[in-house]
Amino acid sequence: MPATLTDTRETQPPPPTFCPAVDVRGFSHQDRYHILAALESTMNACGCWLLDQRALSSAKMEMVFEVQLRSALDLYGALIAAGVELSRDSHATLTRLWTLRRHNMQSGVHGNLVSVRLEISFVEENAAEFDLGMVGLA
Repeated sequence: MPATLTDTRETQPPPPTFCPAVDVRGFSHQDRYHILAALESTMNACGCWLLDQRALSSAKMEMVFEVQLRSALDLYGALIAAGVELSRDSHATLTRLWTLRRHNMQSGVHGNLVSVRLEISFVEENAAEFDLGMVGLA
């Protein structure tokens, strides 16, 4: 007697769809260890999956992660709250993600994943130059 196959397409939810990867760039004047700890906490709160983290140079860090599209607004606000100053293009990219999220929430699509490459530059100001500049001696 041949085994009967059941159609599982109706019982299983569709797999999540993937949006294109986005690049986000920013900088911070704060201590890199403070920012990285804040980002780790932020990413955990937003449900991000960290895929890669590496130092590009002594003053630049790259993080690659995935986040659900429905958490795009949370991620945007959390990056700002963590002390990352985003570039103009990054603000526009995150705003587009939020708009896409709004559209997908209205159409009932909830499983989209977004791959994000976050590049952060750590700006360290020379304290001596800053003090001399403040009093007009530089």
